[in-house]
Amino acid sequence: MAQSEAGMLEYQRACASCHGIAAQGNGPLAEFMTVPVPDLTQISLNNDGEFPMLQVIQIIDGRTGVRGHGYPMPVWGDRFSTELAPEIGEYGAELIVRGRILALATHLESIQEE
Repeated sequence: MAQSEAGMLEYQRACASCHGIAAQGNGPLAEFMTVPVPDLTQISLNNDGEFPMLQVIQIIDGRTGVRGHGYPMPVWGDRFSTELAPEIGEYGAELIVRGRILALATHLESIQEE
């Protein structure tokens, strides 16, 4: 339950402004994007019924060369790390960043429509 709540809170803070509260690609900033904002509730449907966890994690992180939908998406791995590194150091920040991204990806997996 705690991970689910953590992922939902991460989603609300980092993603809802573009993807919308219900993750259907209709957030308040979506109309200003240069590419369509994807409906995140359809990830599994668009992947033969399977949720591609590793790919989702890589897209959210953005530091591995897998960029999210045409580049307007922030590189959350860098942003999360930058917020934390001055206070807890590079290695501690990386552990927390990975946890935040995993919580977010797990939340996305939990909201998939069948």
